[in-house]
Amino acid sequence: MGNLKIVTDSSCTMSDSVKEKLNIHVVPLSVMIDGVVYPDDEQLTGEKFMSMMAQSKELPKTSQPPIGEFVELFDELGKDGSEVLAIHMTKALSGTVEAARQASNLSKSKVTVFETDMTDQGLSFAVIKAAELAQAGKSVEEVIPAVEKVLANTKLFIGLSTLENLVKGGRISRAKGMLSSFLNMRVIMELKNSELLPVVKGRGAKTFNKWFDELKTELKNNKQIQKIGISYAGGIEQSAKFKQELQELFPKMDICLLHTTPIIATHTGEGAFAIMYYSE
Repeated sequence: MGNLKIVTDSSCTMSDSVKEKLNIHVVPLSVMIDGVVYPDDEQLTGEKFMSMMAQSKELPKTSQPPIGEFVELFDELGKDGSEVLAIHMTKALSGTVEAARQASNLSKSKVTVFETDMTDQGLSFAVIKAAELAQAGKSVEEVIPAVEKVLANTKLFIGLSTLENLVKGGRISRAKGMLSSFLNMRVIMELKNSELLPVVKGRGAKTFNKWFDELKTELKNNKQIQKIGISYAGGIEQSAKFKQELQELFPKMDICLLHTTPIIATHTGEGAFAIMYYSE
């Protein structure tokens, strides 16, 4: 009898060392740049992708994994009798979770597909928790409530220097957000209930800094913070400053500062950042 095995998608930002340590299997989405399709895997680093996107003639296009790739992986993981728990990003951003669901019905293995309202490191919080419990010998029935608890207490905020990529990529409508007159403003949005909701807008770097100061106060007063993650697209300077200040508040916490994946960076554009955390 095998163990429970954890699968996610490449929008889940985490270090390679964590994937290897916890035996997390990642199904890559793909990104097309000027007609050439690249898998969103370790060969296409975030830094390399940002350079390619800057030189591309038009906005790259992202695609969910083929159903066949999911079926092949699910079948392989279940050969030893293991069950599979596939935890994926919100369907509001991609059809990946639906492809996984269809594949689960075709696979010879017993597969449970779990859709989250998250992505990036917000998704990784849930995936890591599931993988830790799987390694401890827990069943799907025991893991899912723990995953739900993490997700229910996770917040994800994203800072954007422009909404142009999100609008072009169809991930946010002009009616939903800041409209064309705000496309080049600094915007903080929250991913909540599978929607990107604007919470702060303004001009200049002070927009981000003022919001971050308020966030620091909120986190400082929250005694239940368990994990914080910071992701960025392009330049690291601002995000590194955020990490330094948060690390001073939480000196014993391992705050991950990671370049986001090409899938996320396609829609956020250059200069974006995200701060995610969860509490218990």
